[in-house]
Amino acid sequence: MDVVKIALAKGRLADDAIVLLQKIGINFSDYSKKSRKLIFIDDSKKIKLVFVKSSDIPVYVEKGAVDIGIVGKDVLLEKQADVYEILNLNIGKCKICVAGHKDYTMNYSKKLIVASKYPNVAKNYFNKKGVFTEVIKINGSVELAPILGLSDVIVDIVQTGKTLEENGLVVKEEIHDISARLVVNKVSLKTKNGNIGRIIDGLESIV
Repeated sequence: MDVVKIALAKGRLADDAIVLLQKIGINFSDYSKKSRKLIFIDDSKKIKLVFVKSSDIPVYVEKGAVDIGIVGKDVLLEKQADVYEILNLNIGKCKICVAGHKDYTMNYSKKLIVASKYPNVAKNYFNKKGVFTEVIKINGSVELAPILGLSDVIVDIVQTGKTLEENGLVVKEEIHDISARLVVNKVSLKTKNGNIGRIIDGLESIV
């Protein structure tokens, strides 16, 4: 029987996803949060968990290195990979937002400088609004960009808003609700339809 490979990124989202898998009878007895292993096989020897960087999950799924990915909608919006987005798992909920200084007023009559870990999301959002932008890709603490004068605003994930508040920033506009999604490789859905279908049906029944 073909093994189904599922890609996850280590962290809270993976922990929540593993709980969902356990609820539908897929258990990984050898899995440990502290382990440096990148691949785990379930107790039935039919499912493999593969841990990769979150931003790489759509690539692994699209190229068929894994069959299934569990990844945030923010990553899917940014990467725009050619995969089937099958199911909203309703975990890892947050929003992707435009944020800036409390006293900053959004001015669309001049070029807007935007810093973000999600340059494609940012550019697409403002392009649809007809706003001329310069988008700067930031990999680290994006909140620093408006504080240090690198950008007018940022586009980033907001969960509680506490990080923004502590750095004197506020949400200016909400772009998209974010949660974890189940994505599937297009070929795998045909060649491993029975096994993948059971996983999809199981998860759909509990979310």
